[in-house]
Amino acid sequence: MSVAVRAVRRPLVLAPLSLALLTALAAPAYAQDAAAPGEPASEAHTLDQVIVTGTRVSDRTVAESSAPIDIITPEALEATGTVELATALARALPSLNFPRPAITDGTDAVRPAQLRGLAPDQVLVLVNGKRRHTTALINLNGSQGRGSSPVDLNAIPIASIERVEVLRDGASAQYGSDAIAGVVNIVLKGSDHGGSVAARYGQYSAGDGEQYQLSGDAGFKLGENGKLHLAAQGGHQDQTNRARPFQGVVEQRYGDPEIDSGAVSYNGEYSPVDYLTFYSFGSYSKRDVLSNGYFRFAADPRNIPSIYPNGFLPQIHNISKDRSAVVGLRSETAGGTQIDFSYNYGHNELSFDIEHTLNRSLGPTSPTQFYAGALEVTQHVLNLDFARPVDFGWQYPVTFAWGAEWRGEEFSQHAGEPLSYANGGVPASNGQIIPGAQVFSGFRASDAGDFDRHSYSLYADVEADLTDKFSAGIAARFESYSDFGDTTSGKLSARYAFTDKVALRATASTGFRAPSLQQQFFQSIATNFISGVPYEIGTFRVDNPAAIALGSESLKAEESTNYSLGLVLQPSDSLYITIDAYHIKVDDRILLSENLTSTAVRNYLQANGYPGIGGGRYFTNAVDTKTQGVDIIATQNWDLASGKFGLTLGYNYSKTEIEKIAPNPARLAAIDPAAVRIGRTEIGRITKGAPKDKFFLAGDWDTGNWSFNATATRYGEFTELHATNPLLDQTFSAKWTLDLAATYHLDNWDFTVGGDNVLDEYPDESKLVLGTRNYLPYNTASPFGFNGAFVYVKAGYKW
Repeated sequence: MSVAVRAVRRPLVLAPLSLALLTALAAPAYAQDAAAPGEPASEAHTLDQVIVTGTRVSDRTVAESSAPIDIITPEALEATGTVELATALARALPSLNFPRPAITDGTDAVRPAQLRGLAPDQVLVLVNGKRRHTTALINLNGSQGRGSSPVDLNAIPIASIERVEVLRDGASAQYGSDAIAGVVNIVLKGSDHGGSVAARYGQYSAGDGEQYQLSGDAGFKLGENGKLHLAAQGGHQDQTNRARPFQGVVEQRYGDPEIDSGAVSYNGEYSPVDYLTFYSFGSYSKRDVLSNGYFRFAADPRNIPSIYPNGFLPQIHNISKDRSAVVGLRSETAGGTQIDFSYNYGHNELSFDIEHTLNRSLGPTSPTQFYAGALEVTQHVLNLDFARPVDFGWQYPVTFAWGAEWRGEEFSQHAGEPLSYANGGVPASNGQIIPGAQVFSGFRASDAGDFDRHSYSLYADVEADLTDKFSAGIAARFESYSDFGDTTSGKLSARYAFTDKVALRATASTGFRAPSLQQQFFQSIATNFISGVPYEIGTFRVDNPAAIALGSESLKAEESTNYSLGLVLQPSDSLYITIDAYHIKVDDRILLSENLTSTAVRNYLQANGYPGIGGGRYFTNAVDTKTQGVDIIATQNWDLASGKFGLTLGYNYSKTEIEKIAPNPARLAAIDPAAVRIGRTEIGRITKGAPKDKFFLAGDWDTGNWSFNATATRYGEFTELHATNPLLDQTFSAKWTLDLAATYHLDNWDFTVGGDNVLDEYPDESKLVLGTRNYLPYNTASPFGFNGAFVYVKAGYKW
């Protein structure tokens, strides 16, 4: 299939739909009485906040939870200069890691986040308690989360969020697949009144990375019995570049990509009668991302001097389109049984256009841009949930919950235009033939395909306050998948309050993560020349005959066992401390193997019916891991003569060890006894690639018309292991960053001046190695990036 590629990429300030909705939202700002809005939910005491994540008891609060849970308010999300949800969460949660990889193909556009050092796809994301679909991208390059396809948190507009509840505990028995490290539940704004508009502008101190954004939200009544809340945001981000000169000239671009984005969302409900409520919510977002590959110098055999006399920097232009919608009804019977029936739709499409490039094998007539293909995922979910409090004559009722879920998933891979992967036969200056678009060869027609599966599940859950001091819960879930079979998960939880000020809580659970369709069926094969001979090498589907010949097997679910023990302290009404230790064991973790391309592998494939196949890599249930750590959260608030002052302290320590690496399959061992499926670099990503600890101390002071915010964060050390030489391993030392902001409140207006990483901290520079890559000084696994200080201004109006 051939798709036209735009000749010129024009900056998009706001998607038209976002701009229209922002205009509509802004109108009420001056039409409504500013003194009338109700109290924002964020002003409620955090401990008394009723939670909806990790429990089906209707009035459970943060303080009463048997598992650790964090409440992140809109104020916390907007307290820094970022416009990305994942970045904001990483700054508010010590256990969340969100690095900023560069030159990693599509991962530049859709960056993964980690909770407690585990894989990005071992975290379940909900929106209003409903499962969120994942991104279509699968991370294949050298970044944290390699091999995963997690949820794209940045597709959800911050302007739409009432709060984020983060359950730091295994919850597969309650929610199903993926909830190994925890659950992130994004609760959307849903009031029928009030709203806000805001404008933000910022830039890095290095003089690049300019950002601007408009956002807004507003609530409306739908007659006497309904309400609707709308939100939108859109903006632009210029690229950053921290590459250094090579041979006196800066040719490379190394940093954040250029991004144009827009998103809209809605959340509404209507109750025609007291016992029945119809509800719906959803969102649409579009993100247009231009990222960079490695510069090809003028004399590089991959270049054609008649096209690029001075060399060229190939670029990947990704467009991510994301949409979701949930419709449902809630009701309650005369006997008190609550019923929730819903349909959930989610879809993500990620396209690849390659610009400022060429196909060397086509010679001087090569085009300089190509459509390289696209990936799509679709999710359909039907849920039927019941909950009923039953009074047995005990001190408190017992809450019974049960339900069923059906889920259908689809994954599609679309081929690029033929010239994006064609072998034109024209040799390069070194005599080799180098086919395919430089930086990203297109998906072939043989790679393309449509794949699907379905699953159903049944669950039951019981929670009870057995006494004034002791509460407990038990949950079980059965799931059946059409591809890999059945699995059962269970969970026990308990909390005992010794006094009003001291409580102990604990959980024990089993869980799982189903192999994603991307891990099973993504395929990308390109022609590589080895000693002048062309071979097909790439990422194979697990059912590709060549992969099977090298030991590939059908993927099975990852299985986990999770234990947590926590201490809850509330010495006073203004001081709250939680200390939670955890132990998470994951068996059969799915990883992407190393490239298996040895001479022995090539000779075997050529002699056994796979002509032209030179080897490759595939996904496999490769390792068992153990993760242990502790989370500490403490908050203290004071009422002072000069205003209100609060401190929040957060600390996470996490250590992951590999307990077992699966031996090479007999087929592979017979072909090449020295073959390595899981190498040192991947082992390092799992065990040392994320900071082993993270600490922050945040202070907020409200005095008169002013608010001041300061957050100091210490990111612990992390290590990169070299593929073959331990002498080239490098440990990057711990670093401190400081974020500051000052806000002036004038009636309903807020004016903010702030800076992130105001001390202009950078990670350690990478070791100098042989070759030309010395001009890329920083490691992309840095947990706070490598862009330096960022300053911003913001103006907002609330009603």
